[in-house]
Amino acid sequence: MTAADLAQSIGQQLPFLRRYARALTGSQSAGDNYAAATLEAILSDRSVLDGEDDLRIALFKTFHAIWQSSGQPVEDTDMTARERRAQDHLRGLTPNSREALLLRTIEELRADQIARVMQIDTAEAEELVQIALSEMGNTLRGKVMVIEDEMIIAMDLKGIVQAMGHEVTGVARTHTAAIDLAGKQRPDLILADIQLADGSSGVDAVNELLGSMGDIPVIFITAFPERLLTGDRPEPAFLISKPYSEEQVRSAVSQAMFFASTEGLEV
Repeated sequence: MTAADLAQSIGQQLPFLRRYARALTGSQSAGDNYAAATLEAILSDRSVLDGEDDLRIALFKTFHAIWQSSGQPVEDTDMTARERRAQDHLRGLTPNSREALLLRTIEELRADQIARVMQIDTAEAEELVQIALSEMGNTLRGKVMVIEDEMIIAMDLKGIVQAMGHEVTGVARTHTAAIDLAGKQRPDLILADIQLADGSSGVDAVNELLGSMGDIPVIFITAFPERLLTGDRPEPAFLISKPYSEEQVRSAVSQAMFFASTEGLEV
């Protein structure tokens, strides 16, 4: 593969590496720094990709080598007090379990692929996913608001969230309805689509809510992830593509409850 072909292929996978890194660290800046370090390692020594015929797996494997060798520190210069408390809590989880969970649920890798990325055996990868689901699912409980114009999807999300033990404050189908609903009861977490019933923007609604209410974690669940994975503007740490799985939603909700990481966004 020529250098140009390699660069193009990596470019296609980079948004997903950045998505994973941001979810892992709970911070766009920290996640992007790790992704950039991964690219620098590949540029300086292409042999780090050797031994893998799947470029995506090779890319994530290189990331994990850097993540592990760095001791997994997360920069806290721009973190809020809530984010720092979250990182302290996450450090208490079983080592490597959260990484395995995110690779399985957010990036939808198989157990054997997770094993290759993390350089462990398949049985251990499967066990780590289950440990993470158990440990993270039995922690925080909170109030969740759903911004979604498709009622079947909204009810499905509501059911998943309630089954996890969280309270759903309500469902909003438009920008205006979202602002009104949040004004009645402040949520601890927001699940939001980016394209709403009346043509309004879920991103605009979220920005307005964050502007007035401050630090609230947000998960975007959208059929148009490319609108938020551009690399040239602030992006969400938690982004799920439609169609989603229950496992993805449960994982993202558990993760997001630890972080207040969504910054002002534009589309």
